[in-house]
Order: sequence, then structure tokens, then C-alpha cells
Amino acid sequence: MSESPKYFIVEASAMPEIFRKVAQARQLLQTGEAATVNAAAQAVGISRSAFYKYKDVVRPFHDMLEGRIVNLQLLLRDEPGRLSGLLNLFAGTGANILTINQNIPVSNCAVVTITAETSGLKGSLEELLAAAGGCPGVIKCEIIGG
Repeated sequence: MSESPKYFIVEASAMPEIFRKVAQARQLLQTGEAATVNAAAQAVGISRSAFYKYKDVVRPFHDMLEGRIVNLQLLLRDEPGRLSGLLNLFAGTGANILTINQNIPVSNCAVVTITAETSGLKGSLEELLAAAGGCPGVIKCEIIGG
């Protein structure tokens, strides 16, 4: 008999509201917007006991990836300097690139897979993804593993 998975990725709208509120309270504490657990719990409308019950088991997806290794897959136009511009973006964000794999271009596009360590990231993983997706010549950018 196989064991049940230890972790699940669930869209926020499908989760009980208490889980979303605990995550919001954690964020208030981490950013300093709330100085105490009591203040954070009151701000989001939950009890302190509910916060303490779930605080260690509910986290936004991006929090699970911070300080870890993440695999990104990008689809780039086959134009000179596109990969170089993307690598400069990563360097500027504090992400530490561990590996780069670029496939041979097909139909003027190449798939690039980048593995990066994110503990030194200056912003959030979502911000890095948005910035990478907005680079000239980047057609698609997504996380494929972490």
C-alpha cells in the first residue's frame, strides 16, 4: 500500500478561508506590519489559537521555494544577446545560477532551462518570474520544479 503524499499544491480559492488568513497573518508578522501575533491575528480576523494551530503548516507556494533550488523553463527567440540579457537579469536579482541548458533552436525559438538557488534573491520568486517573462525575446517563462 502506498503512502499518501506529504504535500499538496492547492489553489487558494479551494482552501478553507482560515488557511489563507493564517498565511496573511504570517506575512504581516514577517513584514513588520504587525508587531505581535495578537495584532496580526486581529488584523486578518482570526483567533490567536487558530494562528498557532496552522502557522507551521500553511505557507504560500513562493515561500516554499525561497532559499531553495528552483528549475525554470523559458522559451527564447533565437536572436543574438537574448540569453545574455536574461542572465544579466538573474545576476541583478541575486539568484545564483547553478546550471543552464539551451536546446538547439527550432522555428527560431530555443528552450532554455535554468536551475538557480534563490536564498540570495532580492525580491520574491514571482517578481523574478515576471521580470524574466518581460525580458526582450522571452516568449514564455515558468517554474518546472523546485
